[in-house]
Parts: sequence; structure tokens; C-alpha cells
Amino acid sequence: QLQLVESGGGLVQPGGSLRLSCAASGFTLDYFGIGWFRQAPGKEREGVSCISSSGGSTNYADSVKGRFTISRDNVKNTVYLQMNSLKPEDTAVYYCAAETDTNLSLLRGPSLHSYDYDYWGQGTQVAVSS
Repeated sequence: QLQLVESGGGLVQPGGSLRLSCAASGFTLDYFGIGWFRQAPGKEREGVSCISSSGGSTNYADSVKGRFTISRDNVKNTVYLQMNSLKPEDTAVYYCAAETDTNLSLLRGPSLHSYDYDYWGQGTQVAVSS
């Protein structure tokens, strides 16, 4: 059974850091681009960051550029999102998702659009508050 499991969420003060993990089970992430998305109460889900299957290409939403870093360890079958300088507006449930490599996706590069993704985790809550 293909499964993505997020972890690492929690409560942090503004300016603090968290590292989220997205672990895959039942399949290898070697042939999947991975995206991180978030959804705050009353708001639509938005793409935060994404990384290609090789790890050679990344993309970030403007709101997190310079603060968040995505990385992957295909040996550990895990993708990470390092979040620094957290702000209250970063509060949301964070989801990771996997997009199967295709000729199109490899040409396009990693996507911040949720409709491009095939498999989703259950999410982890991040709360930034003093």
C-alpha cells in the first residue's frame, strides 16, 4: 500500500524553526517528484515547495523563499522541509504529496499545483504563535 506520512509539526514561537519529514512506505520515492502544500483554516490549499525526483530542481512559493528549504534523501525514502524564521501566517496543516515521473513532468520540472500530484499524506499541524 502506497503511503506518505508527515511528521515534525508542532507549536513554535515566531522566528523559530521546524523540520518536517515526509516518509514513504510501500514504494520508493526515486521516481516521484515531491511537493509540500499547506492549508490554513478557511483558506485554499497552497503549494509551498517542491523537488524533482533527482533532487536537482526545486521550487518555492514567494511567501517562503529564503526561509524554507526542501531536500530529499532517497536512501532513507524521505523528503524534508526545513522551515526557518517562521511567522504566524505560516500556521497551517502541512501535507506532502508525490507526483509520478512522466516525460511531461520531467520536462516541466517540479510543480506547486496540487492537481499534478497522485498521492497525499494525512498532514501535520504547524502552529506559529507566541
